[in-house]
Amino acid sequence: MGTSLPLPKYHQIYLVLREQLQEGRFDQDGVPGELALATQFEVARITVRKAMEMLVADGLVSRRPGLGTWPTRHAPADSARDAGSATKRPRQKAHLVGLMENIVNMGLRTSVHVLDSELVNASPAVADSLEIPVGTPVHKSLRVRSTEAGPLSHITTYVPQAVANFSRADLERQPLLMLLEAAGVEFGGATQTIGARLADAQIGRHLDVAVGSALLSVVRLVRDVNDRPVQLLHGLYRPDRYQYQLQLSRVGDIDAKVWVSEELSAQFH
Repeated sequence: MGTSLPLPKYHQIYLVLREQLQEGRFDQDGVPGELALATQFEVARITVRKAMEMLVADGLVSRRPGLGTWPTRHAPADSARDAGSATKRPRQKAHLVGLMENIVNMGLRTSVHVLDSELVNASPAVADSLEIPVGTPVHKSLRVRSTEAGPLSHITTYVPQAVANFSRADLERQPLLMLLEAAGVEFGGATQTIGARLADAQIGRHLDVAVGSALLSVVRLVRDVNDRPVQLLHGLYRPDRYQYQLQLSRVGDIDAKVWVSEELSAQFH
């Protein structure tokens, strides 16, 4: 498991699993077993066991004999609420016109590979963000976009089935926002949270980076004109091939020094 991070392998695995727990990835099926994780991360089981012991010590998981390892209920729930509230706090809004133009531009200049597209039941974290009951049918899609230089981004999106129906073939032809627009969705606004994530083994393979590599993380919640959430997006981008550019202008008198955004664009190569 090659990586340039000066951390023991078990600590790298701990950090990756902690992030996955926080996003609710193991809420429905539990955490994979030691053998499966050892195979995924290409390490010995004792290395995985050390990482799991750290998660148990942090109160993030509980190990139940005969039942496997499961997220501690309050920990993922609190993390999901924190993530959901982060997207709902007053944060920088992306103008939908600029957002649509940016997506169209990316679609024209990149190629897309649809890894998976299926109808699933909304997990607690996804349901909280989309403001729907847990278990509501949602379209979950996984895609990788690439430029001539190679893989650029790994995108996971969730769209309530009640909002729109589309197929895998549709996603291979058009950006998802265009499909929603064609289904009659009138976009009203979007909020974005930009941060950093570590690549796990699966993401590392798709983006051609080492496990534990730093990636640009974007969580975007798109709403319609009635303030109904219509799309939740989790994007992971290679920072050497992608960057955001935010243009600001000052409003009010010179003493106010209040800055607001005018446009959000993305640069990639």
